[in-house]
Amino acid sequence: QVQLVESGGGSVQAGGSLRLSCAASGRTFSSYAMGWFRQAPGKEREFVAAISWSGGSTIQADSVKGRFTISRDNAKRTVYLQMNSLKPEDTAVYYCAAGRLFRVSGTAYDYWGQGTQVTVSS
Repeated sequence: QVQLVESGGGSVQAGGSLRLSCAASGRTFSSYAMGWFRQAPGKEREFVAAISWSGGSTIQADSVKGRFTISRDNAKRTVYLQMNSLKPEDTAVYYCAAGRLFRVSGTAYDYWGQGTQVTVSS
């Protein structure tokens, strides 16, 4: 069982930066791939970024490539999402998720956090 708690969301102007954190409970954190997803009002949840259990592989959605970076610290049982050059269209609730498979599909993830709101104003 893994419990996930996101933090770091907030309001920022376009062009600004935020760093989201996701703290995990459980001793098996290092065996899970981690992902970030987001959901804007009235829209479906979408993939943002994922990182393999070792941190050796990452993947980002085309919409955030070059602006967002996912990383993890297994000793701290934490995964991060550094978001730079934020745009109003990045406004959404951001969720972290843990799963056994390194995938972009949300169905591959078994555990989800409660989400943190990110609001980008123009």
